[in-house]
Amino acid sequence: MTSITDPSPVPAGKATEDFPLSSVPETARKSMISLAPILAGFTLYSGTLFAGGLVGPSFQFWPDLVGLILLSNLILGLYAAFLGFIAGNTGLTTVLMARFSFGSVGSRWVDFILGFTQIGWYAWGSALMAQLLNSLAGVPESWNWLIILFFTYGFCSTAYMGYKAMDWLSRVAVPAMILLMVLSLSVAAGDVGGFAGLQAQAIGDPLPVNVAITIIVGTFVSGGTQATNWSRFAKSGKAGFIATLIAFFLGNGFLIFSGAFCAKVYGEPDIVKVMATQGLLVWGLILFFFNMWTTQDNTIYAFSIAGSNMFRTRKRTLLVLGGATFALVLALGGIYEMLVQYLILLGTFIPPIGGIIMADYWVNRGGEFPALSEPQPAFNWAGIIAYVAASAIAYFTNTSGWGIVPLNGIVSALVIYVVLTKLIPAPQSQS
Repeated sequence: MTSITDPSPVPAGKATEDFPLSSVPETARKSMISLAPILAGFTLYSGTLFAGGLVGPSFQFWPDLVGLILLSNLILGLYAAFLGFIAGNTGLTTVLMARFSFGSVGSRWVDFILGFTQIGWYAWGSALMAQLLNSLAGVPESWNWLIILFFTYGFCSTAYMGYKAMDWLSRVAVPAMILLMVLSLSVAAGDVGGFAGLQAQAIGDPLPVNVAITIIVGTFVSGGTQATNWSRFAKSGKAGFIATLIAFFLGNGFLIFSGAFCAKVYGEPDIVKVMATQGLLVWGLILFFFNMWTTQDNTIYAFSIAGSNMFRTRKRTLLVLGGATFALVLALGGIYEMLVQYLILLGTFIPPIGGIIMADYWVNRGGEFPALSEPQPAFNWAGIIAYVAASAIAYFTNTSGWGIVPLNGIVSALVIYVVLTKLIPAPQSQS
C-alpha cells in the first residue's frame, strides 16, 4: 500500500480522529463489515426513488427495465469503486487526491465544488422533511421553519461525532430500511398480480435509453465522487473497491428498482406515500426518517472534509456546524423547488473530477501518489484545462441529447488529461 503521511501530525481528538488533512493510518483502518453499511446508508436516499420513478413507467418490466437498471448502476458502481480502490490504497479523500492533479491552489476549486454540492443536497433534504410532514402528517406550513431548524442540526449530530457514530447508525438503520422496503415491495407485487401483472402494465411515454441512463447515473454520481471519504478507511485498495461497488451497485440499484417498481404499480415513486396507500404509513415514516438520516450525516460529513482541505484546517467539527447553518439558510430560502436543475448541474460538472484523478493516478503516476509532505505546484494546468474542457463537453452533450452525460464527462476528462500531460511541461513544485 502506498504510504502517505501528513507533515504535521497531531494527536487524535474529536476534530482530528477522521484525518481530514492526512492519509488514514493503518491503525485506523476498518473492515468491510464496517465500511459497507456506511456506504450503503449513503446511497439509500429518497431522491433516488424519484429517479427510479421517472424511468420505470417508460419501459416494460422485463427485460427492458431490469436490464436498464443493472447497466446504469454498474456504470455508477464501477466509477465509484475505482475511486474507492485508489482511496483504499492511499488512505486519501478525493479532495486530497486533487492536490496532485489540480495543484495545491487549484485543488481548492475542487473543494468548493464538492463542498457546495453537498450543502445543496443537505439543505434539500431538510426542506423535504418539512414537505413530508405537511402532506402526510398534516403539520401546518407555518411550522416549517421549526421543522427545518430541528432536522438541519439533528441530522448532523452523527457527522459531528465522526466515523464511529455514523458506523453505529448505519448498522442499525440500513438493515431496518431494507427489511421495510422488501415488505412494501412484497405487498406491491401482490397488489399488481405478480410478474404477469407487471409485464401487463401499460408502458407510459417513451423515454430514450440514453436519457434514462443519464437520470439514473447522474442522480448519485456526485456521491460516488466523494465516497472516498469512507473507502479511504478500507484495509486495502481491493477492500475499498469491493465495499464501494457493493454499496453503489446494490444499494443505489435497489432504490432505483424500488422507485421504478412502485411507479409502475401505483403511479407513485415516493415509498412513504406508497406505504400510506398500503396501510403502512407509520412504518413508512420510520423508514423515511432513517433513510434521510443515514444520507444527511454522510452529506454534511463530506462537506466538512472538503472544507478542511480548502481552508487547511483540522477543525472538521466546526465545519459540520458551519455547513449546517449555511444549509439552513438555503433550505429556508426555497432550494426545495430547484431539485431538477440541481441534479443536472451535478451530473454535468462533478464526474470530470473523478476522471482526471483516475487518469493522474494510473496513467500519469503509475499507480502511486507522492507523499502529501512533498511540495506540489500551485496549479496543475493539465488538470485544470482538462476539467474545463470535459465539463463543456458534458454540458453540450446534455443540451444536444447525445450519449450518457456523466460518462461523457468522465471519459473526456480522462483522455484530455492524459494528452495534456504529454503536451504541457510539468509544473514546478512550490515549497
